[in-house]
Amino acid sequence: MITVVILGAGNVAHHLYKAFFSSENVTVTQWYNRNTKSIRPFNNEVQLTDDLSQLIEADIYIIAVSDDAIADISKQLPFENRLVVHTSGSVSGYDIDQKNRRGIFYPLQTFSKGTVIDFSEVPICYEALMKKDYDILKRLAKSISKNTKRINSDQRAALHLAAVFVNNFTNQLFRVAHEITESQGAEFDLLKPLIIETANKVQDLSPFKAQTGPAKRNDKKTIKRHLKMLDNAHHQDIYKLMTASIQKTHAAASTATKKNK
Repeated sequence: MITVVILGAGNVAHHLYKAFFSSENVTVTQWYNRNTKSIRPFNNEVQLTDDLSQLIEADIYIIAVSDDAIADISKQLPFENRLVVHTSGSVSGYDIDQKNRRGIFYPLQTFSKGTVIDFSEVPICYEALMKKDYDILKRLAKSISKNTKRINSDQRAALHLAAVFVNNFTNQLFRVAHEITESQGAEFDLLKPLIIETANKVQDLSPFKAQTGPAKRNDKKTIKRHLKMLDNAHHQDIYKLMTASIQKTHAAASTATKKNK
């Protein structure tokens, strides 16, 4: 049995706690937050504390707080030579105070309170600064997910940057689409099957092969018509930028194909 102490009470911390609580191989022995109000509903399941000096011994301490707070909270930990990890996709393991063994336990997913996450499908990426700590991090990851991966810092940084594109930027495009449909009284919900199919396509095809639309076809009349329809200058800029990016990608591929013939 792996014993865990969670530090923090944000979205990631809440989802991790629920995943660990459901695991037969992990026990969350304590949950820390500077204000225990948001985790008080779990008082009957786990020991809660708002005092770092009262932290009990565990196999792994998971810092699940905002990126800017990781270094500070790790410095305040009242012990040494224990395994302390954070859950950030972009913060270095070296940001954890060196008085403890250090690592990363990065669940590659978007988390919102109130949503149900099947953690068995969430990729868990893990790193350790000391070789001896990889085994327990691997076992911890496998206790809640069937998709685990040992990675290095450069790979994690690349995954986090790519995640911003596929999740944060894509969601903003959904928001723009929502504004466009609302402006004409059309139903955004009618686009949801298309959103799902687009995501499903890249399970089997590369994004390059899955690309369709007027930009790829270089359909200048449709592109011009779309730009004319957009009365929001910001939306026009996004449309132009994305169109140019698609055209550049597929024009370059077409040129390369012709040269190889």
